[in-house]
Amino acid sequence: MAEQERKIFVVGHKNPDTDSICSAIAYANLKKILTGKSYVPMRAGQINAETQYVLKRFGIKVPEYIADVSTQVRDIEIRTTAGVDSQISLKKAWMLMKKQNVVTLPITEGRKLAGLITISDIATSYMEVYDSRILAEARTPYANILETLDGTMLVGDAGAVFDRGKVLIAAANPDLMEDYIEEHDLVILGNRYESQLCAIEMKAGCIIVCEGAKVSHTIQMLAKEHGCTVIGTPHDTYTVARLIHQSMPIEHFMVRDNLNTFQKDAFVEEIKNVMAQKRNRDFPILDQKGNYCGMISRRNLLNMRRKQVVLVDHNEKTQAVDGVDEAEILEIIDHHRLGTIETMSPVFFRNQPLGCTATIIYQMYQENGVKVDEKIASLLCAAIISDTLMYRSPTCTEVDRAAAEALAAIAKLDVTEFAGEMFEAGSDLKLKSPEEIFYQDFKKFSAGNITFGVGQINSMNALGLAELKERLLPYMEKAYRELGVDMVFFMLTNIIRESTEVLYIGSGAESLLENAFHGKVKEQGILLAGVVSRKKQMIPAIVAAINA
Repeated sequence: MAEQERKIFVVGHKNPDTDSICSAIAYANLKKILTGKSYVPMRAGQINAETQYVLKRFGIKVPEYIADVSTQVRDIEIRTTAGVDSQISLKKAWMLMKKQNVVTLPITEGRKLAGLITISDIATSYMEVYDSRILAEARTPYANILETLDGTMLVGDAGAVFDRGKVLIAAANPDLMEDYIEEHDLVILGNRYESQLCAIEMKAGCIIVCEGAKVSHTIQMLAKEHGCTVIGTPHDTYTVARLIHQSMPIEHFMVRDNLNTFQKDAFVEEIKNVMAQKRNRDFPILDQKGNYCGMISRRNLLNMRRKQVVLVDHNEKTQAVDGVDEAEILEIIDHHRLGTIETMSPVFFRNQPLGCTATIIYQMYQENGVKVDEKIASLLCAAIISDTLMYRSPTCTEVDRAAAEALAAIAKLDVTEFAGEMFEAGSDLKLKSPEEIFYQDFKKFSAGNITFGVGQINSMNALGLAELKERLLPYMEKAYRELGVDMVFFMLTNIIRESTEVLYIGSGAESLLENAFHGKVKEQGILLAGVVSRKKQMIPAIVAAINA
């Protein structure tokens, strides 16, 4: 696959918010314009109601979901060994293997894999088969015999099949031949008229005349009358005896059952174990419909290409799409604290203390002289408004505000009106389950030896937040057990009052909250006036208390 055809995934964090999704779309668009390469926005989780509203409002397609960026079979250079028909001869199979420098041929019926034949299978047919009736058992087409022997059909039907009798060489005189030629046999002989006549009279199914000897008109007529096939070949008797075995169809020797196949979307780490336990050199690849696609071998793993990704709005491993350790990270664009992402090689890393990743991306449009169209402006503006809670968050800077106002002008948006609509859409959670609400905007963090998770819901409705508390508290117990973290916190943020009630669960969570915010916990929560930002207010305070 050509380099320019490779997709580069631009993806935000799990449980994506509006900034994560909109920044991925906008940055993929910018990179595509600047490089001409295929940058594709993706999402690492389900989008929330707020983001759904934004995308629907501006007619933007929801990015495709990507669960894992680990290397897959589709990322390996698959050898496109063409499938062959099960009726081709062993000789033709051997020649194809030599020409293509492979040791395994796939046998296909249409686009479906029917079986495999290997060099080993062909060798076994020579070394371990002593049955003179093997050609008949294999139902060898006469067309194969003609091709293998460079023969000419003098009498008979090239489309017929040799399916009865044994193979023998008429080396004796006709008197002795009568004792061992049986009906339907295939007899290899020379130019002796008597021997040819004897074989026909003994009801041989086929005679092969060697050394390019002419076959008389009389013999041909008699053969036709007796239903005996006559084939002429330029090769000598020894050569014919050696080659005729190679005319058998590979169908008789191919492996049909318990084939070790892999799907194109299988992960390399999974197939490595299978490959290590099998003696096979080559393994067929199938697509999702079960159609044959090609072959891979262990050596193909040496040249596998890791997926290329750009991370936006996060640099924490716990928040990143699964398999990020196996991917080739090209860039990170973020506005959070430095996290735990590690890279194999240097990357472009842009991290600024701003209220929103979208602000950084807007700056990059300006720096590169790329015009921001109305749709991209709408998305970036929505992201900034969302992340800064319409400039109320302490993370918001004058740079964020200026960017949002400039983008709103391009998008022809009334910021106050649009923000109200967007936040209202995001806080309408009546039809959502506690699980959906909990994971709508949830992130994992670590500090010292402690791992913890923090979720957040922003709303302008105080009554609605109170109802959410009653629904969330029972579910948090379940989530706590499933997540395997030390503590879980959930922020119920009132945008209008600029305050947050923090719910908690986990050993030591209560005392940690009290130490972090110098307050008193009441009714399984603590009310924090002036706290609206998880990134700048909640997380730093918790981390400081853990490290104290």
